Amino acid sequence: MEAAHIASRAEVVPLAREHLAWHITRVELDDVWLVHVQESGPRIRYVELAPERAFLSFLAQPGPDVVVRGVSRSPDSLIRHVEGQTFHERTSGPTDWVSVSMPVAEFMAACSGLVGRDLSAPRDPQVVTPAPCNMANLLRVQTDVSNLAKNSPHLLANAEIARALKQSLVGATIACLRDADACEEKWAQQTHDTIMRRFRRVLEEHPNRPIYLPEICAAIGVPERTLRLCCQEQLAMSPKQYLMRRRMHLVRRALLAAVSETTVTEIATRFGFWHLGRFSAGYQTIFGELPSATLARRLH
Repeated sequence: MEAAHIASRAEVVPLAREHLAWHITRVELDDVWLVHVQESGPRIRYVELAPERAFLSFLAQPGPDVVVRGVSRSPDSLIRHVEGQTFHERTSGPTDWVSVSMPVAEFMAACSGLVGRDLSAPRDPQVVTPAPCNMANLLRVQTDVSNLAKNSPHLLANAEIARALKQSLVGATIACLRDADACEEKWAQQTHDTIMRRFRRVLEEHPNRPIYLPEICAAIGVPERTLRLCCQEQLAMSPKQYLMRRRMHLVRRALLAAVSETTVTEIATRFGFWHLGRFSAGYQTIFGELPSATLARRLH
């Protein structure tokens, strides 16, 4: 799932006890790229978008709640992301979503040609509610592209077919931005985004070492109460709960990649779990098996 992102970087933390499954369709129509993802369960996703590309995302099907940067997204809307944006997104169940991206220069040229006015990237992310007919057309074009890639991929090798699909996708996407209602974010949301970016930066500076709440609050310069509010808003859990779950998933990845001489104790302590009984119980609660079972499956 993380590797499937094009021109962006992601970290995914599953929230369900059962294993997540993804079906990912990735289509490259010259320099216009579409990613269609169908997910089987809830998760938290942290994303860093490439600054040289324009990104838009939307839901392919209505479903359980999807919260982006603390705001629940409507199934009849799309998000116009800021170039180089970073954000947290959480889902509460199976989700079917799409991302479309293209070089910023090409996006701006298409906007000028199709709309006849400047649609420069917003300073802050926008939630856009297109006219129903335009949103329906975008969903139809996306479905056509995805189905062709899955069922008749050889046709995409035809240059004229690929060019026709690219132009249809670009046209349908930009039509959704023309004369649409756009909701700008509020000052408080901007502040919370800044705090969450700092929170994320601290985690990335210590990827393989446990770091604790007092250290994080000191590093990003906010009190625990404020950080807890931001995490509750965007992650639906406290920072302590998120840190614990993230460390558990790092342990699981290490167990699944272990060599024969490695022990559960070595990996658990590497990520700061010193009370092994408590660690094993927490691991089993999240993954439905003991860490020793995960390791044994990997080694066999």
